[in-house]
Amino acid sequence: MKEEILLKEAIEASKNAYAPYSNFKVGAAILTKNGNIYRGCNVENASYGLTICAERTAVFNAVINGEKEFLKIAIYVDNEEILFPPCGACRQVLYEFSPEMEVIYFNKQKKERTILKNLLPAGFSLESER
Repeated sequence: MKEEILLKEAIEASKNAYAPYSNFKVGAAILTKNGNIYRGCNVENASYGLTICAERTAVFNAVINGEKEFLKIAIYVDNEEILFPPCGACRQVLYEFSPEMEVIYFNKQKKERTILKNLLPAGFSLESER
């Protein structure tokens, strides 16, 4: 039941995306260990380096609210063909908190799932146990 809600929250988040350059509206929803869900969307900028992805927006939203332990993230792109796993920067930000989290990325037609460590097998960490 919680996963169904998480997927719907990611879709809802994509509706608030600001994507005038790529035209890819992306939404993310992250599930915390405490059972809370936080959303994020991509926000583009004419200076592309200042753009922020939906995944990082969701993580930062959760951290602002005191959450730092994540179980799962759902990432939705409002498209029928293209499917986006998290970018490298997002993979590293997610890895900082939960290398073992489940990652679900999907569009209108397809859905993929994996574990974050599979997407970033040699993620940078200052902690030896990761």
